[in-house]
Amino acid sequence: MFFDERLSRALAFLETGGPAIWAIAALSVLTATLIFWKIWRLALIGAWSGRHTETAVKLWTQGDQLRARETLQGRTSLRAVVAACAMQERASTKLNEAEQREEIERVARRQLSKAKSGLRALELIATIAPLLGLLGTVLGMIAAFQTLQAAGSRADPAALAGGIWEALLTTAAGMAVAIPASVSLTWFESVVDHAQEDMEDAATRILTRDQSSLVQAAAQ
Repeated sequence: MFFDERLSRALAFLETGGPAIWAIAALSVLTATLIFWKIWRLALIGAWSGRHTETAVKLWTQGDQLRARETLQGRTSLRAVVAACAMQERASTKLNEAEQREEIERVARRQLSKAKSGLRALELIATIAPLLGLLGTVLGMIAAFQTLQAAGSRADPAALAGGIWEALLTTAAGMAVAIPASVSLTWFESVVDHAQEDMEDAATRILTRDQSSLVQAAAQ
């Protein structure tokens, strides 16, 4: 019975808000789905995994290339894939340094593309959800004032107030969807940016294996 009561209230809320609230409700379901899918996707590609890559890079800079490459063998995380590519290119004599960097950048861009998938959809939802809410409010206000005009001198202020708060429901609903979408988008972008910084750092340390060169570059 409790579930039936909740369901009735939810349906009444959707009916009160009109078409805009139905669109916002659909966006809320899509937003929740995207957020959970994105967390699963980032975990799957190892967006938070960097321990083995850091260990491998340290071994590489210490001159133990064999153990470094063995540490990354079979690893499929973002950082591990880029680091393994950098080690492979650095050990190869087929390409010059510029060509090696281009190949590493190509692999890194492909990994970052995987990490960024779905972010544009969240960005779009964060943008259009408040606009849909505002549209619903404007349409509701128009209907309320049309009712007021038709009533003329017999207009009931209570009825007008009821029409206004019903119209404002869509604005609140739109913001309720946009806020978690925007927060999630910012968090996911920070995760991707951190992974990108780690990949760039690992590739640079592998390509410039001589530690004295790194110190000189940092001093400059």
